[in-house]
Order: sequence, then C-alpha cells, then structure tokens
Amino acid sequence: MKSIFMNGQSNKKSDVKQRTRYPKLFIGILILAMLLGMLSGCAQKAVETNEPTPDASSSTAPEATDTTTTKEPVEIKYMTFSAAPDHLEDLDAMIAEFEKQNPDIKVTYETYSFADYFTKLQTVVASKTAPDTFELNYENFVTYASKKALYNMDDLMKADADFDSSIFNSTALNAFKYDSKQYGLVESFSNVVFFYNKDLFDKANLDYPNDSWTWKDELAAAQKLTDADAGIFGTYAPIQFWEFYKTIEQNGGKIFNDDKTEVVIDSKENIETLQWMIDKIEKYHVSPSDAQMSGQSDGDLFKAGKIAMLRTGIWMFDSFKDADFTWDIALEPGNTQKAHHFFANGVAISKDTKNAEAAWKWAKFLTSSKEAAKIRVDSSWELPALTDESLLTSYLEKTPPESRAVVFKALDTLVVPPVIGNWNELTDLVGKELDQAKLGQKTPEQALKDAKTAIEGILE
Repeated sequence: MKSIFMNGQSNKKSDVKQRTRYPKLFIGILILAMLLGMLSGCAQKAVETNEPTPDASSSTAPEATDTTTTKEPVEIKYMTFSAAPDHLEDLDAMIAEFEKQNPDIKVTYETYSFADYFTKLQTVVASKTAPDTFELNYENFVTYASKKALYNMDDLMKADADFDSSIFNSTALNAFKYDSKQYGLVESFSNVVFFYNKDLFDKANLDYPNDSWTWKDELAAAQKLTDADAGIFGTYAPIQFWEFYKTIEQNGGKIFNDDKTEVVIDSKENIETLQWMIDKIEKYHVSPSDAQMSGQSDGDLFKAGKIAMLRTGIWMFDSFKDADFTWDIALEPGNTQKAHHFFANGVAISKDTKNAEAAWKWAKFLTSSKEAAKIRVDSSWELPALTDESLLTSYLEKTPPESRAVVFKALDTLVVPPVIGNWNELTDLVGKELDQAKLGQKTPEQALKDAKTAIEGILE
C-alpha cells in the first residue's frame, strides 16, 4: 500500500511540476508571437506609408532625403582685352556683384593682350565658338557688325522694363549702332580736348579759351602767346591721319559721304582744313615744326611750358598733374562747328549665343550699372559714357584739371573714325599724303586728290 501510495504521491508532484512549467513556456511563446506580430505590423505600415523601418542599432530613424532639384545657374562667357593686366581684380569685383544680383547666372571670362585679342576673336567667331559676350573697340565693332557676327539688341532692350537708354550719352550709344540697329553697348571711352597753360595766358593778359572759340580765336591768342626768343609756341596739333579726320569735321568736311559710297576727301572744306593745319607752322609760325620739336613729344613740350595750347588726350591728365604751372582744359575750337575725337570700347553679344537674355543682363550691368561705373571710375579704368553725374563724382572732383566736366561735354560733338573694311590701308595711304603736304612736297590740294585716287583703289 505504501508503495502504491508513494507512487501516487510521486505522480501528483510530477503533474504539478508539468502544469507549472508548461504555462510559463506557453506564455513565453505567446509573448514572442505577439512581439513578432507587432514588428510585422510596423514593417507593413512602413511599406504602406513609405516610412523607413526602425533600425534596431539606432535610437533614431534616418532623416528624410530632400528630393527637390536645385537649378544650375546659366553660364555665360565673356572675352576682353582692356582688363589685363591692370584691371583683373576690378573685373572680378564687377562679376562678383553681378552674380550677387543675378544668382541664376555665372560669368566666366578669358582675356588677351590687345595685340593678340582680335586674332583670337576672329578665329572663334569663324568657328562659331565665340563667347556669349565680348569687348570690341569702335573700329573693330564696325567690322564685326558689317559681317553680321553680332546679336541685334533691339528686342532685348525693348523687352527689358528696367532698361532706360537715357542713362547713356546718346551720341556715344548711337556710335554702336550699325544699319540703324543696336549691336553693342558703349562700355568706356577716352577723348581729346584742348589743354592750355593758364600761367602763360595770365602773363599775356588773355582771356582763357571758352566754348565759343573758333580757329580764328585760337590763332589770335597763339600769335600773342608765341615767344620765339623763349622757345614758346602758341599752339600745337599733329598733322597725321588721326588728327586730320577730326579736324576736317570742325570745318564741315568728311572723308566719305554719309553712306560711304563716294570718297570726298578732296573737298573744298578739306583742302582748306589741311592748309590751315600747315599754315600754323609755315605761315604764322605759332606751331613748332618737326625739326623744332627736336624729337621731343608734344606732351613733353607742354609740360615744360613751351606750348601754350595743345590738343591731346585725357589720358595725359596724370602726366601733367605735377607740372609747375596751372593748366586747364576746354572744348576744342572749331571753324564751322565743334568736333571731338571719340575712342571707345563696347560690349557686344555673339549672334550664336544660346543665352541671349543672360548675356544681355551681363552686358547691361557691365556698361551702365552704378556698381560697375564706380569700380571703373575709382580704378581709373577709362570712363563710362553715362549721363548720371552722381556716378562720376569721384572723377569730376579730382584736380587738375579744374574743368573735368568738359570731358563729358565733348561727347555731344564726338566724331568716330571713318572705318572701312581696308581700315589699315586707309590710314597708311592718307598718312603718307599728309606727310608729303606737311613737308612741302605736295600742295594740300594735290595731296588730297592723290589720297582720293588711292582710297578708291582699295575700295574696288
């Protein structure tokens, strides 16, 4: 009985142990199943909502990626000769300010010396790989415009509500028109004005030159200012092509008729002009001959107090600033009208550009913005041809000369070079005829008649 009892007790205990063990295991399995179910649900939810599945190795989920596409700025290329080597930092400053105002446009540039620039430009234009924008002096502007290599800006100007052409000197802006279309914006200029020695005028008790002066007024003053014993001459202007084409305009003359279909260099007005230029040396003795200059430049003689009145460029301001006498400038005297040289650079857009609007914005900024104008003026990088004098304050306030505003007033009567396709040949052959007249080897009339024949020969 005992054994039976003992076996019974043993079974009861075993049964209790089994019943207490299995429920724990069952509960563990149930909890595990629930956890697996929860993770499965999270994964399913992540799939359904495109959310990342929680990473067991991290306490935070990865940040969502921004799929917004950033638009790349438009890149335009610019080619220049006037920036190097002295104004590369100034050009960089202009570009930085432009890109700040136009973050959707990036400007890159390449620069060459003037001697190499136009050879390079001719190559890239011919191969249709020209930069979007490029710099042109006036003489070459005419050449490229006539070859239809430039973009007509008229529509761009009309479509730009922020553009006002009156910011430019109108005569200077119109110089970069061809066939009545705007193919360039005037970027910078220099010109020639009438320098005079105020101390010599005061000593001779003469009134200073003014806007109403004519050639006769100049001659009358020059005769009183000339002092042969002291080696002082009353006035000077070189007899060469560049001076001649401007001076004939002061007497109503031209080298070509208006549409350049006829050579009129031997006109009565032009013969009279050349005679006037020579007479100041040979007849009135108020200008030095080449021999009397003894190899010295006209600038050196003026600075030495040996020339009382001189036609020369505004680029001589710095050279004359430390002269030991007081000097100033005036408009050049004319005979029938005023006329002044205009040496200018402009910015053009390639007709093959793929980014005309961006190129226009850059050309407009470079030539007429207040920021670019300030950088240009402050660095003495030529002058912008603008009408807003507030942009030119730092330049106008410099002395000498006291009358710097004359520089801009002269733009109202500017004269551009008479450019033709055979430009270099034109300047050479006219220059040779002028030399012969100056040396007395030909009369002014014969020299200009021969010049006409020669010009007609290169036009055929």
